[in-house]
Amino acid sequence: MNIRRIWLDRDQGGKKQWADFLTAADLIPDDQLDYTIGIYDQDKLVGTGSIFRNILKCVAIDLSYQNENLLSKIVQTLRERLQEIGYQHYFLYTKPETSKLFRSLGFTEIAATTELVFMEQGFPDFEDYLAVLKKYQRMTKQNAAIVMNANPFTKGHLYLVTEAAKCAETVYLFVLSEEGSLFDAKTRFELVKEGISHLSNVVVLPTREYIVSSATFPSYFLKNQAKVNVAKVQAELDALLFKERIAPTLNIMTRFVGEEPLSPVTNIYNQAMKTVFSSSLNLIILPRKKANDEVISASRVRSLMKKQAYEEIKLLVPDSTFKEIMNQKKE
Repeated sequence: MNIRRIWLDRDQGGKKQWADFLTAADLIPDDQLDYTIGIYDQDKLVGTGSIFRNILKCVAIDLSYQNENLLSKIVQTLRERLQEIGYQHYFLYTKPETSKLFRSLGFTEIAATTELVFMEQGFPDFEDYLAVLKKYQRMTKQNAAIVMNANPFTKGHLYLVTEAAKCAETVYLFVLSEEGSLFDAKTRFELVKEGISHLSNVVVLPTREYIVSSATFPSYFLKNQAKVNVAKVQAELDALLFKERIAPTLNIMTRFVGEEPLSPVTNIYNQAMKTVFSSSLNLIILPRKKANDEVISASRVRSLMKKQAYEEIKLLVPDSTFKEIMNQKKE
């Protein structure tokens, strides 16, 4: 038996064999992959695994080869690849029935639904993240949370935060740490902090990989290309992780979101939160703020940036965001 890379973007025959193998294993062939390997018995594919950034995905073994120790070979090969490119901390999605196997390989469970188990290995880990959150904890009881990408921070975002701040003693405002947006994570975090600096009961926090990230909810970043059934399962896991592990750490009782007329995936996420939170956490969905009879959204601002419609942008964003947009224009 030999291990070799499967070039999914170049080898159509190899890709079809791989996709058929995953489908037979009751897994969905994933489009978001950076690197894929296969274990072959001559020309027969008997095991496979992939990575996307620092996430192990699409790991499967032929049932008739389960006693060949192939899983540990796949995981070790993928770990070596991750370490080569600089990762010391990685994540994994698996089914509940196989999570025990990955625990034996050193992975720790973070959250689990009936369909998915989310696991990690390496440092800094989830317990480190919770320790960071506790450093910013305020000793209040009626607390709320908001999660946003803020790409960039708009008056719509500010309206959502302001309304939450009227209702809660403390609002924990989580800004996505995920890179890949027009505005990088550091800039988005600072724009949010500047935009809400007049609200003394709002605490701005990073999400790292544990809220709406490529690890917990990769479909979120595919937007209109996301598969609805996959997005739903991932959204439920992300919501469960928030409800069971993050909300109790900060005594969060309520989560505020904006209604979502524009993005189907974000709407799936809102529905998943409503289902998962049930009676444990309040979910308050606010109507989106409008300007000129149109919903204020970050995507609208980005579209206007392409058109260089700066006077219109100025109506949609706080002064600190507008200043950053004009600085980017000069560069």
